[in-house]
Amino acid sequence: MPIYRCNKCGFVSEDAQTPVNTQAACGRCGTPSTVYGTVFFVEELVKRLAAMTRELNALKQAAVSAPPPPAPSEQQQPARPGNLASGAQHAALQQWFAAQNIEAQIDPANVDTSGFFDDAALRLGDDYALFGELIDRLRYAYRKSHGWVNLELARLPQKDAQAVNQLCRNLYEHTFFARYHYQKPEKIVRLTLQTAPAIRQFFDGGWLEWYALVCLLEHARGRGAGFSCARGVKVVFPNEDLHELDVVCLPEGQPPICIECKSGEFRRDIDKYLRLRKRLNIDRGRFLILSTDLTQEQAAGLSAMYDLSFVSLQTLREHLQRLL
Repeated sequence: MPIYRCNKCGFVSEDAQTPVNTQAACGRCGTPSTVYGTVFFVEELVKRLAAMTRELNALKQAAVSAPPPPAPSEQQQPARPGNLASGAQHAALQQWFAAQNIEAQIDPANVDTSGFFDDAALRLGDDYALFGELIDRLRYAYRKSHGWVNLELARLPQKDAQAVNQLCRNLYEHTFFARYHYQKPEKIVRLTLQTAPAIRQFFDGGWLEWYALVCLLEHARGRGAGFSCARGVKVVFPNEDLHELDVVCLPEGQPPICIECKSGEFRRDIDKYLRLRKRLNIDRGRFLILSTDLTQEQAAGLSAMYDLSFVSLQTLREHLQRLL
């Protein structure tokens, strides 16, 4: 006897009056439904059942033959990373946070050194005394939604003016600026700002995170042992408190090193960092506050006052060398 199944409400019924392969109104909801011969209908059901059974058996077989997960002690050993921007490179850090009952959200792209962010940050940080004003001007322009910055180099010593001009030219070549023009007679550099969000974030403080990361990598690679590193790590505590860690590195056989980077005001955040360090259970010597505003003497004085390690651009490498 012919049979139909309503695609809307799922109602199944026999229909002796309607010819096969024509439509009849569903006996429950009235939706037009195609009427099939009983043998054809049952054959289709059997085919679908057989396909689902094969798929289920394949999934079961895959689960049985899958290799067992590595032991925790094996998982937590940092590798010697070739490609930093990979999930494998971050695995040890992920597991360290999990052992503290902390969820870590890591974006591998944040440590991708195949671009020019790391090189640019290294130039800015290593000669911040000269380039600091340029960074401040760019950050101010972005925050005020200005589209350009003009630099008058005539007031600088000739050597410094050449260095600033060369840096701007190099940054333009690597697309950090949309346009670059040097008016030689007036010694004025005219820069049109790049609107890409990544560039804006770089000049708004991201450069300092890249600088800290590069310095960490220099010393971590020099050890000849494995490590796991990340930048911009979002951590979620059991009570759902959310924090972001600027730069984190887990050297093989050592606790993590955490660097918080401040290119502006940091004094109001000291208590926050004290509480964060304790919640992460990281030793004060391995929880660093890197500030562009600090001299070597100021950093030493603040480190003596608080259970944190304050470092300047001049003392960062020295402190990392002692740790690694």
